[in-house]
Amino acid sequence: MDYDRATAERVWLAITGGIAVVLVFGSIFAERLVYDRFIWQYFWGPVVADGKGEDCVARQDGETVVPETCTTAEGIVAEPGYTVISTASYGIVLVLLLIGVYFLAVRLDIGDSLSIIYALFPFVLLGGVLRTVEDASLAVLEETGTAAIAFPYSAILISPLIYFFMFALALSALGISIVLVRQGITRRYEYPLAGIGSILLGGGLAYLGYLAVTTEALGFTLSFLVITLVGATAITAVAWIVIDQYFPVVNSGTGYVGAVIIWGHAVDGVANVLSLDWAATFDLPEYGPKHVINSAVQDITAVVQPTWLSDLIGVTWPFLPLKVIAAAIVVYAFNDELYDELPRYTVIMLLAVLAVGLGPGTRDMLRATFGI
Repeated sequence: MDYDRATAERVWLAITGGIAVVLVFGSIFAERLVYDRFIWQYFWGPVVADGKGEDCVARQDGETVVPETCTTAEGIVAEPGYTVISTASYGIVLVLLLIGVYFLAVRLDIGDSLSIIYALFPFVLLGGVLRTVEDASLAVLEETGTAAIAFPYSAILISPLIYFFMFALALSALGISIVLVRQGITRRYEYPLAGIGSILLGGGLAYLGYLAVTTEALGFTLSFLVITLVGATAITAVAWIVIDQYFPVVNSGTGYVGAVIIWGHAVDGVANVLSLDWAATFDLPEYGPKHVINSAVQDITAVVQPTWLSDLIGVTWPFLPLKVIAAAIVVYAFNDELYDELPRYTVIMLLAVLAVGLGPGTRDMLRATFGI
């Protein structure tokens, strides 16, 4: 191991371990400040509220309780969803996790080819499917009084725990795949990796289908699924043709992986626009934005756009071009020179960009498809 990488790994371990130590000891010796006001309020509290299907939960005298109303609740109140603080914290965790993945990839001598992105593609979809499974479990809870997956077991399907759960699944599948290569059973680890992900993905979708057939809590709106996928694919095709004809430098380093990334973000954009502004057209329940950016786009558009136009086309539509343009800019940033010099870094970052678009997009698309 060269000195520079060894030093970088020690720095990463020191930072990651330092954060963990501060949180653990802070929770013990400064419980009200560190645990109650930070960990519980912004992370575990929202998980509990989400997992129990409550509008909010409260932290009172060291206990988590469900108040009669959220507006009159005493103590520290947490609601399902994201806040600015939790979103920023997840960003920091993501950066640290990606750095750790990079070091692991170097040690295992893998991940220097764009092909691994295709192999991990089912896992990206699986993350969104499992979040939808948790949503479906809550829908069953509302319908029958009993969740399909009882809390706290469902906690691993809720942010932020699902990120660690998905990482563990992908890492386990990768380990199995590498063993198969070393045993001479397969030539490339990408094949079994993609196969394991596809099996898990199929299982998640099958379970959603099972709940849709066996309970009244879920429906199935095929038109939403078709319009989202066809719309995202058409938008990606147009964007890719424009890029290929007029801005070929954008995809010089990524090739068709760049199109996959733009498609993933287009799915997220189309699903958001349809579910937030056109749910009534599909006879679906009313949805609200769960992310800070979605809320900001809606609020700003509602202010600057004429009311009559908002009534006609909604206020979420700017989210779609923003997503596609942002994805194209990111693809452009990973040019061929960067890939040649830092192939593993490029692959990991491209995979992360795909995941933050297609993961939530899959969940939003399937939630509306199953009427959750």
